[in-house]
Amino acid sequence: MMVDLGKYAVPVLSAYAVSIAILTLLVWQSLARAAKVKRELAEYEKTRKSDD
Repeated sequence: MMVDLGKYAVPVLSAYAVSIAILTLLVWQSLARAAKVKRELAEYEKTRKSDD
């Protein structure tokens, strides 16, 4: 069931596409950053244990 957007179809669908792209990028960036921080923390903890 597609809503008839008339002459506003292109701007509305473009806005949806851009919003989805931005949200996807933000999620990907957050997950990548979390993985990087997790690796750095594991490396730091490993070096701290070897210092003891």
